[in-house]
Amino acid sequence: MSMESKLLREDFLQMDAIGVLMTCPMFAYLEQELEKRFKLYRFWDFPSQRQLFESHSGSIRAVVGNTKLGADSALIDALPRLEIVTSYSVGLDKIDLGRCAEKGIRVTNTPEVLTDDVADIAIALMLGVMRKVCGCDAFVRGGKWKGGDFGLTTKFSGQSIGIVGLGRIGSAIAKRAEAFNCPISYYSRSEKPHVHYKYYPNPVELARHCRILVVACALTEQTRHIVGREVMDALGPDGVLINVGRGAHVDEPALISALMEGRLGGAGLDVFENEPDVAEELLRMDNVVLLPHVGSDTVETCEAMADLVVANFEAHFTGKPLLTPVL
Repeated sequence: MSMESKLLREDFLQMDAIGVLMTCPMFAYLEQELEKRFKLYRFWDFPSQRQLFESHSGSIRAVVGNTKLGADSALIDALPRLEIVTSYSVGLDKIDLGRCAEKGIRVTNTPEVLTDDVADIAIALMLGVMRKVCGCDAFVRGGKWKGGDFGLTTKFSGQSIGIVGLGRIGSAIAKRAEAFNCPISYYSRSEKPHVHYKYYPNPVELARHCRILVVACALTEQTRHIVGREVMDALGPDGVLINVGRGAHVDEPALISALMEGRLGGAGLDVFENEPDVAEELLRMDNVVLLPHVGSDTVETCEAMADLVVANFEAHFTGKPLLTPVL
């Protein structure tokens, strides 16, 4: 047996000695599964980052983060033995990929397993806004039905839908919307081959030709505030904006102004620029549906994501190929 093979075997047998840092509370099942196999450090168990780094920086070889707190350059540089960072999410915007690449640190995420849930919630937001589901619920609970009918809403089936980002999630949204006989168009960095949906070269043109605009792309410096005033004005006073991507995709002050001034018809948001803080103006509007970033938060999907995080760590520390490599 080669020396490298012996070391890998020792790592497998002594997996519980490998330090894994969890950056913030996530899913109890994930914590339990990591703790069964590794030496788990929880960021929030320590009074300060400094105390954690002084005591354990030499022991931590893996980090798991999420959409709230990942691994920035400061964290990466503070862990001299760091080998792998994984995102308990499909998003990578909380990880300094450039710094990881410079230091040869592997990076993984949890794609595909959350696609269906996020696509489902996008459709739910569209229905919620167009059919005023939340308003109807409050109307019944508030005892107002006895005083008269709720009023008319807007039909969802057949509405034109534009999707910003036709990746896994965007494609799944399109497939679901087609079942409602909705014409689909999209914007991506480039036109997709073998796709029959209408392609537009920029978000403004896309917004001009749809009733509902759905944001489902990855957050990068290029897509930050990809939906601003110009896009909202193109969508128009009858248009609806749905965001299941990241809060920073949308210029939130511009969104609030467009809604308040009647230049935009409504919005369904699962993500916000400064979550968990949500602008007071949005809370007072009855033409928006607001969710607390729960697009992928089902028991089934969260368990599958957790299993993928653990499987990537196990693969790395036993010298096997990563299941979902980014770097």
